Order: sequence, then C-alpha cells, then structure tokens
Amino acid sequence: MSSLSLVAARPVLPALRLSDGALEALKWLALTMMVLDHVNKYLWHDAEHVAFDLGRLAMPIFAVVLGFNLARGVPGAYRRVAVRLALAGSLASIPFIALGGLGWGWWPANIMATLLVATVMCGAFASGRLLYVVLASVLFVVAGSSVEFWWPGIALSVATWSYARTPSWPALIVGLAALFALRSVNGNDWALLAIPVLVAATFWRWPLPRVRYFFYAFYPLHLAALWLLQRQLGTPS
Repeated sequence: MSSLSLVAARPVLPALRLSDGALEALKWLALTMMVLDHVNKYLWHDAEHVAFDLGRLAMPIFAVVLGFNLARGVPGAYRRVAVRLALAGSLASIPFIALGGLGWGWWPANIMATLLVATVMCGAFASGRLLYVVLASVLFVVAGSSVEFWWPGIALSVATWSYARTPSWPALIVGLAALFALRSVNGNDWALLAIPVLVAATFWRWPLPRVRYFFYAFYPLHLAALWLLQRQLGTPS
C-alpha cells in the first residue's frame, strides 16, 4: 500500500463548529448550573445532591467556550480576555474568600484564575516562540495546584483551543482525559455530561443576543450577593 493510501485511510476528525447562538446558549446553561451549585454550597450546606451534580457541568462548558472563542484568532483577543479575567477574578476573590470553605482561608483561587492561566497558555502557544511555550508549560505545572479544578480545568480549555484551531488526536485525547480527570476534583463523573451537551450544541441554529461583559461582571456580583445572603441568614460556610 502506498504512503498516499495510508494517509487517505486515516480517520478524519470533525471540526468543532459552534454558532454564536450556541455559544451564548452554552454560557447561559453553564451560568445557571454554576448559580445552582453555589446556592447549594453556600446557603444550603450541600444538602441537595442533585444541585451539586448538575453544578459539575458549569466548569467544563465555560472551559470549552473559552477555548473555542480564543481559537477564532481575533487580533488582540488573548490580551483582552486575560485582562478581563484578571479583573473579574480579582474582584471575585473578596467575596469568594469571605464565603469560606477554602483551604488556609484562600486556596484555591477562583475559576477566573483557572481560565486566566488557560488564556495565557493559549496565547503563548499561539505565538510559536519557544521561550513562551516553555514558560507556559512551567505556568501550567505551578499554577495548576493553586486554581479551581486544578490541572484538568486548565488542560480542558487549552485542548479545546488546540482542537478548534486544528482537529487532532492529541488535542482530543487530552481534552477527554481532562474531563475524566475532573473526577478526582468533583468526586463523581457528572462532568462527562458536558460531552452530549456540547454535541447537541453543534446543532443549535437559533440566534441569541450577546450581552457584552455580562458574564465577567456577573461572577463577582453573584458571589457578593451570596455572601450578603449568607450573613443575613446566619448560615456561615
């Protein structure tokens, strides 16, 4: 068999296609699951197991949406997104820490830090500069121990970015491995439900309006609201 035949025989991976409406729908779904999870954690003392399980969907969806959007190659996107994530994450850290339930009172950093690390890594890899790639790899190793959802959370977003740019088996395998590895963080496999949700999203064709900056602003604001409610109800974490 010729080398040309061998190449032709290799299975072709499908491109990741998500419409703007699908991306908005995914963000709203993830936000809903996140709020449900946080209400259960901070106000209901994790009493509702279904709320906790459904909450495991939020992070994988947000990670995939971020990776897909970064892969579009919009000029300056890495810097702009990194600045927004850093600002939102810094503001959110105040109520995030005040709500309690963290190791040593502060660990790990909130999910905005997870997505920020992933964004910086994608930007470094996109540059193609060896020094940046090495520094990004070091950042992954070091920061993965100090952000929510640890290394799997970062890896899922970066793998999505890589696959959305150029579908490849390594990117797909890393992404799936990251999803499975979230079991070590979540204590269950509910994050895998993100797979059929994302597959279904590829068929979404209905337009949804984009609310600029809303999700960045909502994250710290909803944590602040939960902290105030926690104090009013007298239900410390």
